[in-house]
Amino acid sequence: MLTILSGLAGAGHAAPQAGVHDALDQPLGLLPGQDFRLANGQCTDCPTIPQALFYFRDQVIAVPRPGKTVSGHSTVLRGKEDVRAWAASNEAGRLAYPGVVWLGAPQLLPQATFSPDGASLQLPGGAVLPSRLAPKIPTNLSYFDASSRAFFDGKSVRVRGSLEPAQGQQRATYTARTIWPNDFVINATKVEALNGNDGLVDYVRAHDGGAKSAYSNQLVWQREQGAASQWQGKPVLAVMLNGAQGDDDEAYGGHFAIATGTMGPRGEFADWIVNNFYGLDAYGEKGILAASVPMDNYLADLNSGQSYYRPSYMLVAVLNNARTAVAYQGGVQRLYNQYYRHDIIYDGALSNCAGLSMDVFDALGWKIPARGPTHALMALAGYPYKAISKLSLKEGRKAYDYLSEEQTRLYPAVAFDAAGQDLLQLVSGTTKRALTPFEQQLRSDVEALILVRIPQFPSSRAFGSAPVFSYDEYMAHTPADPADWKIVPVQPRPFPAALRDGLASEPVQRSLMPWPVALAGVTLLAALCGTVLLVRRLMRRRSGRRSQATV
Repeated sequence: MLTILSGLAGAGHAAPQAGVHDALDQPLGLLPGQDFRLANGQCTDCPTIPQALFYFRDQVIAVPRPGKTVSGHSTVLRGKEDVRAWAASNEAGRLAYPGVVWLGAPQLLPQATFSPDGASLQLPGGAVLPSRLAPKIPTNLSYFDASSRAFFDGKSVRVRGSLEPAQGQQRATYTARTIWPNDFVINATKVEALNGNDGLVDYVRAHDGGAKSAYSNQLVWQREQGAASQWQGKPVLAVMLNGAQGDDDEAYGGHFAIATGTMGPRGEFADWIVNNFYGLDAYGEKGILAASVPMDNYLADLNSGQSYYRPSYMLVAVLNNARTAVAYQGGVQRLYNQYYRHDIIYDGALSNCAGLSMDVFDALGWKIPARGPTHALMALAGYPYKAISKLSLKEGRKAYDYLSEEQTRLYPAVAFDAAGQDLLQLVSGTTKRALTPFEQQLRSDVEALILVRIPQFPSSRAFGSAPVFSYDEYMAHTPADPADWKIVPVQPRPFPAALRDGLASEPVQRSLMPWPVALAGVTLLAALCGTVLLVRRLMRRRSGRRSQATV
Protein backbone atom coordinates (compact mmCIF):
# COMPACT_ATOMS: atom_id res chain seq x y z
CA MET A 1 0.00 0.00 0.00
CA LEU A 2 2.69 2.50 0.94
CA THR A 3 4.65 1.76 -2.25
CA ILE A 4 1.57 2.48 -4.31
CA LEU A 5 0.87 5.62 -2.32
CA SER A 6 4.38 7.00 -2.69
CA GLY A 7 4.08 6.69 -6.44
CA LEU A 8 0.76 8.51 -6.54
CA ALA A 9 1.38 11.28 -4.04
CA GLY A 10 2.93 13.65 -6.54
CA ALA A 11 1.31 12.33 -9.69
CA GLY A 12 -1.58 14.77 -9.90
CA HIS A 13 -4.92 13.25 -10.83
CA ALA A 14 -4.15 11.33 -13.99
CA ALA A 15 -5.87 7.94 -13.97
CA PRO A 16 -3.30 5.11 -14.15
CA GLN A 17 -5.82 2.98 -16.11
CA ALA A 18 -9.08 3.69 -17.87
CA GLY A 19 -11.94 3.62 -15.38
CA VAL A 20 -9.64 3.93 -12.35
CA HIS A 21 -9.72 7.38 -10.75
CA ASP A 22 -7.63 9.17 -8.18
CA ALA A 23 -9.58 9.19 -4.90
CA LEU A 24 -9.31 12.98 -4.92
CA ASP A 25 -11.21 13.36 -8.19
CA GLN A 26 -14.33 13.43 -6.01
CA PRO A 27 -15.39 16.07 -3.43
CA LEU A 28 -14.53 15.58 0.22
CA GLY A 29 -17.74 16.77 1.78
CA LEU A 30 -18.11 20.50 1.26
CA LEU A 31 -14.61 20.89 -0.20
CA PRO A 32 -13.14 20.01 -3.63
CA GLY A 33 -11.01 16.89 -3.59
CA GLN A 34 -8.49 18.58 -5.88
CA ASP A 35 -7.60 20.95 -3.01
CA PHE A 36 -6.03 17.99 -1.19
CA ARG A 37 -3.11 15.66 -1.85
CA LEU A 38 -2.53 12.05 -0.89
CA ALA A 39 -0.20 11.26 1.99
CA ASN A 40 0.19 9.04 5.04
CA GLY A 41 1.02 9.66 8.68
CA GLN A 42 4.75 9.48 8.01
CA CYS A 43 4.50 12.70 6.01
CA THR A 44 7.14 15.29 6.94
CA ASP A 45 5.72 18.27 5.03
CA CYS A 46 1.98 17.99 5.76
CA PRO A 47 0.16 20.98 7.31
CA THR A 48 -1.23 18.57 9.89
CA ILE A 49 -0.54 18.54 13.62
CA PRO A 50 1.88 15.70 14.52
CA GLN A 51 -0.58 14.30 17.06
CA ALA A 52 -3.04 13.57 14.25
CA LEU A 53 -0.40 12.07 11.97
CA PHE A 54 0.54 9.63 14.76
CA TYR A 55 -2.74 7.74 14.27
CA PHE A 56 -2.41 7.41 10.49
CA ARG A 57 1.20 6.29 10.04
CA ASP A 58 0.25 3.40 7.74
CA GLN A 59 -3.01 4.80 6.38
CA VAL A 60 -3.84 6.67 3.18
CA ILE A 61 -5.02 10.16 4.09
CA ALA A 62 -5.84 13.42 2.32
CA VAL A 63 -4.14 16.61 3.50
CA PRO A 64 -4.62 20.19 2.24
CA ARG A 65 -2.40 21.39 -0.57
CA PRO A 66 0.06 24.24 0.13
CA GLY A 67 -1.55 27.63 0.53
CA LYS A 68 -4.84 26.35 1.98
CA THR A 69 -6.00 27.64 5.36
CA VAL A 70 -6.07 24.75 7.83
CA SER A 71 -8.31 24.55 10.91
CA GLY A 72 -6.60 25.52 14.14
CA HIS A 73 -7.40 25.14 17.82
CA SER A 74 -7.25 27.17 21.01
CA THR A 75 -4.33 26.79 23.38
CA VAL A 76 -6.33 28.07 26.36
CA LEU A 77 -9.92 26.87 25.82
CA ARG A 78 -10.97 23.23 25.66
CA GLY A 79 -13.57 21.49 23.55
CA LYS A 80 -16.83 23.28 23.01
CA GLU A 81 -15.55 26.43 24.74
CA ASP A 82 -13.01 26.70 21.92
CA VAL A 83 -15.77 26.12 19.34
CA ARG A 84 -18.00 28.69 21.02
CA ALA A 85 -15.28 31.35 20.93
CA TRP A 86 -14.45 30.50 17.32
CA ALA A 87 -18.13 30.67 16.31
CA ALA A 88 -18.28 34.24 17.64
CA SER A 89 -15.22 35.29 15.61
CA ASN A 90 -14.88 36.47 12.04
CA GLU A 91 -13.27 33.14 11.05
CA ALA A 92 -16.47 31.15 11.37
CA GLY A 93 -18.00 32.35 8.11
CA ARG A 94 -15.60 30.43 5.88
CA LEU A 95 -14.62 26.80 6.03
CA ALA A 96 -10.97 26.08 6.71
CA TYR A 97 -9.49 22.78 5.60
CA PRO A 98 -9.25 19.78 7.94
CA GLY A 99 -5.70 18.75 8.73
CA VAL A 100 -6.51 15.16 7.80
CA VAL A 101 -9.27 13.18 6.07
CA TRP A 102 -8.99 9.40 6.36
CA LEU A 103 -9.37 7.90 2.88
CA GLY A 104 -8.00 4.40 3.46
CA ALA A 105 -7.17 3.87 -0.23
CA PRO A 106 -5.66 6.04 -2.99
CA GLN A 107 -7.94 5.19 -5.90
CA LEU A 108 -11.58 4.84 -6.80
CA LEU A 109 -13.73 2.99 -9.31
CA PRO A 110 -16.89 5.12 -9.51
CA GLN A 111 -18.74 2.39 -11.44
CA ALA A 112 -17.96 -1.29 -11.57
CA THR A 113 -19.60 -4.71 -11.33
CA PHE A 114 -18.08 -7.78 -9.70
CA SER A 115 -17.89 -11.02 -11.63
CA PRO A 116 -19.96 -13.84 -10.06
CA ASP A 117 -16.84 -15.33 -8.47
CA GLY A 118 -15.58 -11.93 -7.29
CA ALA A 119 -12.25 -12.42 -9.05
CA SER A 120 -12.63 -9.45 -11.37
CA LEU A 121 -14.38 -6.12 -11.82
CA GLN A 122 -16.07 -5.10 -15.04
CA LEU A 123 -15.66 -1.40 -15.78
CA PRO A 124 -17.73 0.88 -18.04
CA GLY A 125 -16.87 0.15 -21.66
CA GLY A 126 -16.34 -3.55 -21.00
CA ALA A 127 -12.80 -3.53 -19.60
CA VAL A 128 -12.15 -6.25 -17.01
CA LEU A 129 -9.81 -5.70 -14.08
CA PRO A 130 -8.66 -8.62 -11.89
CA SER A 131 -9.53 -7.91 -8.28
CA ARG A 132 -9.17 -9.17 -4.75
CA LEU A 133 -10.39 -8.02 -1.34
CA ALA A 134 -8.34 -6.17 1.23
CA PRO A 135 -7.37 -8.72 3.90
CA LYS A 136 -9.33 -9.15 7.09
CA ILE A 137 -7.79 -7.47 10.11
CA PRO A 138 -6.72 -10.31 12.47
CA THR A 139 -8.73 -8.93 15.38
CA ASN A 140 -11.91 -8.56 13.31
CA LEU A 141 -14.36 -11.31 14.29
CA SER A 142 -16.19 -11.40 10.97
CA TYR A 143 -15.72 -10.61 7.33
CA PHE A 144 -17.07 -10.58 3.80
CA ASP A 145 -18.41 -14.04 2.87
CA ALA A 146 -20.67 -15.78 0.37
CA SER A 147 -23.71 -13.89 1.66
CA SER A 148 -21.86 -10.62 1.07
CA ARG A 149 -21.00 -11.64 -2.46
CA ALA A 150 -24.64 -12.52 -3.13
CA PHE A 151 -25.70 -9.12 -1.79
CA PHE A 152 -23.47 -7.30 -4.31
CA ASP A 153 -24.01 -9.73 -7.18
CA GLY A 154 -24.98 -7.87 -10.35
CA LYS A 155 -25.04 -4.47 -8.65
CA SER A 156 -23.27 -1.39 -9.88
CA VAL A 157 -20.80 -0.58 -7.11
CA ARG A 158 -18.35 2.15 -6.24
CA VAL A 159 -15.06 0.65 -5.06
CA ARG A 160 -12.24 2.37 -3.17
CA GLY A 161 -8.98 0.50 -3.34
CA SER A 162 -5.44 0.25 -4.69
CA LEU A 163 -4.31 -0.57 -8.21
CA GLU A 164 -1.19 -2.69 -8.34
CA PRO A 165 0.38 -2.09 -11.79
CA ALA A 166 1.10 -4.94 -14.17
CA GLN A 167 4.49 -6.58 -13.73
CA GLY A 168 5.88 -8.92 -16.35
CA GLN A 169 3.26 -11.52 -17.17
CA GLN A 170 1.08 -10.51 -14.23
CA ARG A 171 -1.84 -8.22 -15.05
CA ALA A 172 -2.72 -5.13 -13.07
CA THR A 173 -4.83 -6.06 -10.04
CA TYR A 174 -7.23 -3.93 -8.00
CA THR A 175 -7.43 -4.52 -4.24
CA ALA A 176 -10.90 -3.48 -3.05
CA ARG A 177 -11.14 -1.92 0.41
CA THR A 178 -14.59 -0.28 0.29
CA ILE A 179 -17.59 -1.52 -1.73
CA TRP A 180 -20.58 0.81 -1.94
CA PRO A 181 -23.88 0.13 -3.80
CA ASN A 182 -24.49 2.85 -6.40
CA ASP A 183 -28.26 2.47 -6.03
CA PHE A 184 -28.06 3.86 -2.48
CA VAL A 185 -29.26 7.36 -3.41
CA ILE A 186 -31.73 9.87 -1.99
CA ASN A 187 -34.67 10.11 -4.39
CA ALA A 188 -37.82 10.44 -2.27
CA THR A 189 -40.26 13.00 -3.70
CA LYS A 190 -43.53 12.49 -1.81
CA VAL A 191 -43.90 13.74 1.76
CA GLU A 192 -44.66 10.97 4.26
CA ALA A 193 -44.87 12.75 7.58
CA LEU A 194 -44.01 10.96 10.80
CA ASN A 195 -46.92 10.23 13.10
CA GLY A 196 -47.11 10.86 16.84
CA ASN A 197 -44.60 12.19 19.33
CA ASP A 198 -42.41 9.11 19.01
CA GLY A 199 -42.30 9.02 15.21
CA LEU A 200 -38.49 8.92 15.06
CA VAL A 201 -38.28 6.25 17.75
CA ASP A 202 -40.82 4.14 15.89
CA TYR A 203 -38.90 4.65 12.64
CA VAL A 204 -35.67 3.39 14.20
CA ARG A 205 -37.34 0.42 15.89
CA ALA A 206 -39.40 -0.68 12.88
CA HIS A 207 -38.66 -4.18 11.55
CA ASP A 208 -36.39 -4.90 14.53
CA GLY A 209 -34.19 -2.00 13.54
CA GLY A 210 -34.20 -2.78 9.84
CA ALA A 211 -30.92 -4.70 9.63
CA LYS A 212 -32.49 -7.05 7.07
CA SER A 213 -34.73 -4.43 5.43
CA ALA A 214 -34.23 -2.94 1.99
CA TYR A 215 -32.51 0.42 1.63
CA SER A 216 -35.11 3.21 1.73
CA ASN A 217 -35.48 6.97 2.03
CA GLN A 218 -38.49 8.97 3.11
CA LEU A 219 -39.21 12.68 2.67
CA VAL A 220 -40.74 13.83 5.97
CA TRP A 221 -40.89 17.60 5.43
CA GLN A 222 -40.27 20.11 2.65
CA ARG A 223 -40.59 23.87 2.50
CA GLU A 224 -41.93 24.00 -1.05
CA GLN A 225 -43.99 21.44 -2.93
CA GLY A 226 -42.05 19.66 -5.67
CA ALA A 227 -38.65 21.07 -4.70
CA ALA A 228 -37.03 17.62 -4.60
CA SER A 229 -35.98 17.92 -8.24
CA GLN A 230 -33.82 20.92 -7.30
CA TRP A 231 -31.75 19.31 -4.53
CA GLN A 232 -28.77 18.46 -6.74
CA GLY A 233 -25.66 20.30 -5.58
CA LYS A 234 -27.38 21.63 -2.46
CA PRO A 235 -25.43 21.55 0.84
CA VAL A 236 -26.59 19.10 3.49
CA LEU A 237 -26.25 18.52 7.22
CA ALA A 238 -27.04 14.95 8.30
CA VAL A 239 -27.52 13.31 11.70
CA MET A 240 -26.33 9.69 11.62
CA LEU A 241 -27.38 6.92 14.02
CA ASN A 242 -25.93 3.43 13.82
CA GLY A 243 -27.78 0.59 15.50
CA ALA A 244 -26.91 -2.12 17.99
CA GLN A 245 -24.44 -4.84 17.14
CA GLY A 246 -25.65 -8.41 17.33
CA ASP A 247 -22.59 -9.94 18.96
CA ASP A 248 -21.19 -7.37 21.39
CA ASP A 249 -22.97 -6.68 24.66
CA GLU A 250 -21.15 -3.37 25.04
CA ALA A 251 -22.51 -2.09 21.72
CA TYR A 252 -26.28 -2.06 22.25
CA GLY A 253 -26.15 1.71 22.62
CA GLY A 254 -25.28 2.19 18.94
CA HIS A 255 -23.15 4.96 17.51
CA PHE A 256 -23.65 8.61 16.51
CA ALA A 257 -22.04 10.98 14.02
CA ILE A 258 -22.71 14.14 11.99
CA ALA A 259 -22.11 14.40 8.24
CA THR A 260 -21.82 17.34 5.85
CA GLY A 261 -21.54 17.56 2.08
CA THR A 262 -23.53 18.30 -1.07
CA MET A 263 -26.30 16.31 -2.72
CA GLY A 264 -25.09 14.40 -5.78
CA PRO A 265 -26.68 14.66 -9.25
CA ARG A 266 -28.76 11.49 -8.65
CA GLY A 267 -29.04 12.00 -4.92
CA GLU A 268 -25.68 10.31 -4.18
CA PHE A 269 -24.21 10.79 -0.71
CA ALA A 270 -21.11 8.59 -0.80
CA ASP A 271 -18.82 11.65 -0.85
CA TRP A 272 -20.26 13.30 2.25
CA ILE A 273 -17.83 13.62 5.13
CA VAL A 274 -18.80 11.83 8.35
CA ASN A 275 -17.23 13.16 11.54
CA ASN A 276 -16.67 9.99 13.51
CA PHE A 277 -15.49 9.98 17.13
CA TYR A 278 -14.07 6.75 18.56
CA GLY A 279 -11.70 6.14 21.43
CA LEU A 280 -8.09 6.85 20.51
CA ASP A 281 -6.27 5.04 23.29
CA ALA A 282 -7.00 1.48 22.17
CA TYR A 283 -6.69 -0.42 18.91
CA GLY A 284 -10.25 -1.18 17.83
CA GLU A 285 -10.82 -4.74 16.69
CA LYS A 286 -12.18 -3.52 13.33
CA GLY A 287 -9.46 -0.96 12.67
CA ILE A 288 -11.75 2.05 13.12
CA LEU A 289 -9.99 5.40 13.56
CA ALA A 290 -11.57 8.58 14.87
CA ALA A 291 -11.58 10.88 11.86
CA SER A 292 -13.44 12.83 9.26
CA VAL A 293 -14.06 10.13 6.66
CA PRO A 294 -16.06 9.81 3.41
CA MET A 295 -19.49 8.26 3.87
CA ASP A 296 -18.76 5.18 1.76
CA ASN A 297 -15.66 4.47 3.88
CA TYR A 298 -17.59 5.03 7.09
CA LEU A 299 -20.35 2.60 6.17
CA ALA A 300 -18.81 0.14 3.72
CA ASP A 301 -15.10 -0.38 4.47
CA LEU A 302 -14.65 -4.16 4.49
CA ASN A 303 -13.22 -4.11 8.02
CA SER A 304 -14.34 -0.91 9.70
CA GLY A 305 -17.59 -0.13 7.86
CA GLN A 306 -20.58 0.32 10.16
CA SER A 307 -22.89 -1.38 7.66
CA TYR A 308 -21.09 -4.69 8.07
CA TYR A 309 -22.24 -5.09 11.65
CA ARG A 310 -25.41 -3.04 12.23
CA PRO A 311 -28.21 -1.08 10.50
CA SER A 312 -28.02 2.70 10.23
CA TYR A 313 -30.45 5.61 10.11
CA MET A 314 -29.86 9.14 8.87
CA LEU A 315 -31.87 12.36 9.07
CA VAL A 316 -30.75 14.62 6.24
CA ALA A 317 -31.38 18.36 6.20
CA VAL A 318 -31.14 19.74 2.66
CA LEU A 319 -30.04 23.37 2.93
CA ASN A 320 -30.50 26.44 0.74
CA ASN A 321 -27.32 27.97 2.16
CA ALA A 322 -24.04 26.27 3.04
CA ARG A 323 -23.41 28.42 6.13
CA THR A 324 -25.07 26.03 8.62
CA ALA A 325 -23.14 23.00 7.37
CA VAL A 326 -19.96 25.12 7.16
CA ALA A 327 -20.40 26.20 10.77
CA TYR A 328 -20.71 22.63 12.02
CA GLN A 329 -17.84 21.30 9.91
CA GLY A 330 -15.56 24.17 10.90
CA GLY A 331 -16.38 23.69 14.57
CA VAL A 332 -15.89 19.94 14.61
CA GLN A 333 -12.54 20.26 12.81
CA ARG A 334 -11.28 22.38 15.71
CA LEU A 335 -12.59 19.75 18.12
CA TYR A 336 -10.67 17.05 16.24
CA ASN A 337 -7.41 18.96 16.66
CA GLN A 338 -7.89 19.06 20.42
CA TYR A 339 -9.04 15.45 20.40
CA TYR A 340 -5.94 14.17 18.61
CA ARG A 341 -3.79 16.29 20.93
CA HIS A 342 -5.53 14.83 24.01
CA ASP A 343 -6.58 18.29 25.18
CA ILE A 344 -9.97 16.58 25.47
CA ILE A 345 -10.31 12.87 26.19
CA TYR A 346 -12.85 10.32 24.97
CA ASP A 347 -15.01 9.11 27.84
CA GLY A 348 -17.81 6.57 27.47
CA ALA A 349 -20.12 8.58 29.73
CA LEU A 350 -19.01 12.20 29.57
CA SER A 351 -17.45 12.62 26.11
CA ASN A 352 -18.51 9.82 23.78
CA CYS A 353 -19.52 9.95 20.10
CA ALA A 354 -22.88 11.54 20.92
CA GLY A 355 -21.59 13.95 23.57
CA LEU A 356 -18.73 15.32 21.48
CA SER A 357 -20.95 15.73 18.41
CA MET A 358 -23.72 17.43 20.37
CA ASP A 359 -21.18 19.73 22.05
CA VAL A 360 -20.47 21.32 18.67
CA PHE A 361 -24.17 22.09 18.11
CA ASP A 362 -24.43 23.51 21.63
CA ALA A 363 -21.38 25.72 21.09
CA LEU A 364 -22.80 27.03 17.81
CA GLY A 365 -26.11 27.87 19.49
CA TRP A 366 -28.44 24.97 18.69
CA LYS A 367 -29.88 24.33 22.16
CA ILE A 368 -31.43 20.92 21.65
CA PRO A 369 -33.76 20.34 24.62
CA ALA A 370 -32.23 18.18 27.33
CA ARG A 371 -33.90 14.96 28.50
CA GLY A 372 -32.29 14.91 31.96
CA PRO A 373 -30.09 12.26 33.59
CA THR A 374 -30.81 8.56 33.28
CA HIS A 375 -31.36 7.89 37.02
CA ALA A 376 -30.30 10.69 39.37
CA LEU A 377 -31.23 8.77 42.54
CA MET A 378 -29.80 5.52 41.25
CA ALA A 379 -26.54 7.35 40.54
CA LEU A 380 -26.24 8.21 44.24
CA ALA A 381 -26.82 4.57 45.18
CA GLY A 382 -24.76 3.19 42.32
CA TYR A 383 -21.60 4.95 43.44
CA PRO A 384 -21.17 3.19 46.82
CA TYR A 385 -22.44 -0.11 45.39
CA LYS A 386 -19.83 -0.18 42.63
CA ALA A 387 -17.08 1.31 44.78
CA ILE A 388 -17.56 -1.35 47.46
CA SER A 389 -18.27 -4.34 45.19
CA LYS A 390 -15.31 -3.54 42.94
CA LEU A 391 -13.11 -2.12 45.75
CA SER A 392 -12.51 0.88 43.51
CA LEU A 393 -13.55 4.52 43.83
CA LYS A 394 -12.83 4.84 40.11
CA GLU A 395 -15.48 2.24 39.31
CA GLY A 396 -17.88 4.00 41.65
CA ARG A 397 -17.29 7.28 39.83
CA LYS A 398 -17.77 5.58 36.47
CA ALA A 399 -21.14 4.15 37.53
CA TYR A 400 -22.21 7.56 38.84
CA ASP A 401 -21.24 9.30 35.60
CA TYR A 402 -23.21 6.88 33.42
CA LEU A 403 -26.34 7.22 35.54
CA SER A 404 -26.19 10.99 36.02
CA GLU A 405 -25.13 12.19 32.54
CA GLU A 406 -27.58 14.07 30.32
CA GLN A 407 -29.25 11.48 28.08
CA THR A 408 -28.82 13.42 24.84
CA ARG A 409 -25.05 13.30 25.41
CA LEU A 410 -24.96 9.70 26.60
CA TYR A 411 -27.23 7.68 24.32
CA PRO A 412 -26.79 7.94 20.52
CA ALA A 413 -30.43 7.00 19.95
CA VAL A 414 -31.69 9.69 22.35
CA ALA A 415 -29.41 12.25 20.72
CA PHE A 416 -30.81 11.28 17.30
CA ASP A 417 -34.39 11.50 18.53
CA ALA A 418 -33.88 14.79 20.41
CA ALA A 419 -32.07 16.50 17.52
CA GLY A 420 -34.55 15.18 14.97
CA GLN A 421 -37.66 16.12 16.95
CA ASP A 422 -36.33 19.60 17.65
CA LEU A 423 -35.36 20.13 14.01
CA LEU A 424 -38.86 19.11 12.89
CA GLN A 425 -40.33 21.59 15.36
CA LEU A 426 -37.94 24.33 14.29
CA VAL A 427 -38.77 24.09 10.58
CA SER A 428 -42.51 23.69 11.17
CA GLY A 429 -42.62 26.72 13.48
CA THR A 430 -44.01 24.83 16.48
CA THR A 431 -41.05 25.46 18.81
CA LYS A 432 -42.16 27.42 21.85
CA ARG A 433 -38.77 28.55 23.19
CA ALA A 434 -37.03 31.77 22.18
CA LEU A 435 -34.61 30.92 19.37
CA THR A 436 -30.92 31.72 19.32
CA PRO A 437 -29.45 33.37 16.19
CA PHE A 438 -28.06 30.01 15.04
CA GLU A 439 -31.44 28.32 15.53
CA GLN A 440 -33.10 31.07 13.50
CA GLN A 441 -30.48 30.51 10.78
CA LEU A 442 -31.03 26.76 10.88
CA ARG A 443 -34.79 27.17 10.56
CA SER A 444 -34.31 29.51 7.61
CA ASP A 445 -31.75 27.34 5.81
CA VAL A 446 -33.52 23.97 5.84
CA GLU A 447 -35.41 23.18 2.64
CA ALA A 448 -36.27 19.56 3.29
CA LEU A 449 -35.83 16.74 5.80
CA ILE A 450 -35.31 13.18 4.62
CA LEU A 451 -35.00 9.96 6.64
CA VAL A 452 -32.70 7.28 5.24
CA ARG A 453 -32.60 3.64 6.36
CA ILE A 454 -29.41 1.76 5.48
CA PRO A 455 -29.53 -2.01 6.09
CA GLN A 456 -26.72 -4.14 7.40
CA PHE A 457 -24.63 -5.77 4.68
CA PRO A 458 -24.73 -9.57 5.03
CA SER A 459 -21.44 -11.11 6.17
CA SER A 460 -20.24 -13.73 8.63
CA ARG A 461 -21.26 -11.36 11.42
CA ALA A 462 -24.54 -11.69 13.35
CA PHE A 463 -27.26 -9.24 12.36
CA GLY A 464 -27.72 -6.20 14.59
CA SER A 465 -30.88 -4.38 15.60
CA ALA A 466 -32.17 -1.01 16.77
CA PRO A 467 -30.08 0.72 19.44
CA VAL A 468 -31.41 1.12 22.96
CA PHE A 469 -32.98 4.37 24.13
CA SER A 470 -32.48 3.99 27.89
CA TYR A 471 -30.42 2.41 30.67
CA ASP A 472 -33.25 0.04 31.57
CA GLU A 473 -33.53 -1.09 27.95
CA TYR A 474 -29.78 -1.60 27.80
CA MET A 475 -29.75 -3.75 30.92
CA ALA A 476 -32.69 -5.78 29.61
CA HIS A 477 -30.61 -6.73 26.55
CA THR A 478 -27.53 -7.83 28.46
CA PRO A 479 -26.99 -10.93 30.65
CA ALA A 480 -27.67 -10.36 34.34
CA ASP A 481 -24.16 -11.47 35.23
CA PRO A 482 -21.52 -9.16 33.65
CA ALA A 483 -19.21 -12.18 33.52
CA ASP A 484 -21.50 -13.59 30.81
CA TRP A 485 -21.31 -10.50 28.58
CA LYS A 486 -19.89 -10.95 25.08
CA ILE A 487 -17.11 -8.36 24.89
CA VAL A 488 -14.43 -8.00 22.26
CA PRO A 489 -11.10 -7.28 24.01
CA VAL A 490 -8.89 -4.50 22.64
CA GLN A 491 -5.24 -3.64 23.04
CA PRO A 492 -4.14 -0.29 24.50
CA ARG A 493 -2.58 2.33 22.24
CA PRO A 494 -0.48 4.61 24.49
CA PHE A 495 -0.22 8.24 23.44
CA PRO A 496 3.48 9.24 23.17
CA ALA A 497 4.64 11.52 25.96
CA ALA A 498 6.68 13.50 23.41
CA LEU A 499 3.45 14.57 21.68
CA ARG A 500 1.79 15.77 24.87
CA ASP A 501 2.05 19.52 25.42
CA GLY A 502 -0.08 22.56 26.19
CA LEU A 503 -3.53 21.69 27.52
CA ALA A 504 -2.79 17.99 27.08
CA SER A 505 -0.07 18.28 29.72
CA GLU A 506 -2.59 19.90 32.08
CA PRO A 507 -5.35 17.26 32.27
CA VAL A 508 -8.62 18.17 33.93
CA GLN A 509 -8.59 16.78 37.46
CA ARG A 510 -11.86 15.18 38.53
CA SER A 511 -12.63 14.06 42.03
CA LEU A 512 -13.14 10.33 42.49
CA MET A 513 -16.11 11.22 44.67
CA PRO A 514 -18.62 13.62 43.02
CA TRP A 515 -19.98 16.31 45.28
CA PRO A 516 -23.61 15.05 45.19
CA VAL A 517 -22.41 11.70 46.52
CA ALA A 518 -20.29 13.40 49.16
CA LEU A 519 -23.23 15.63 50.13
CA ALA A 520 -25.57 12.63 50.25
CA GLY A 521 -23.02 10.79 52.39
CA VAL A 522 -22.66 13.70 54.78
CA THR A 523 -26.43 14.09 54.94
CA LEU A 524 -26.88 10.38 55.62
CA LEU A 525 -24.15 10.41 58.26
CA ALA A 526 -25.71 13.46 59.90
CA ALA A 527 -29.08 11.74 59.86
CA LEU A 528 -27.62 8.61 61.43
CA CYS A 529 -25.82 10.64 64.07
CA GLY A 530 -28.98 12.58 64.76
CA THR A 531 -30.96 9.38 65.05
CA VAL A 532 -28.42 7.92 67.48
CA LEU A 533 -28.49 11.07 69.62
CA LEU A 534 -32.28 11.11 69.58
CA VAL A 535 -32.46 7.46 70.60
CA ARG A 536 -29.96 8.02 73.40
CA ARG A 537 -31.91 11.04 74.65
CA LEU A 538 -35.18 9.10 74.63
CA MET A 539 -33.53 6.22 76.47
CA ARG A 540 -32.17 8.61 79.13
CA ARG A 541 -35.63 10.15 79.60
CA ARG A 542 -37.19 6.72 79.92
CA SER A 543 -34.49 5.67 82.39
CA GLY A 544 -35.08 8.85 84.42
CA ARG A 545 -38.82 8.24 84.57
CA ARG A 546 -38.27 4.70 85.79
CA SER A 547 -35.94 5.96 88.52
CA GLN A 548 -38.54 8.48 89.69
CA ALA A 549 -41.22 5.79 89.67
CA THR A 550 -39.05 3.55 91.80
CA VAL A 551 -38.50 6.31 94.36
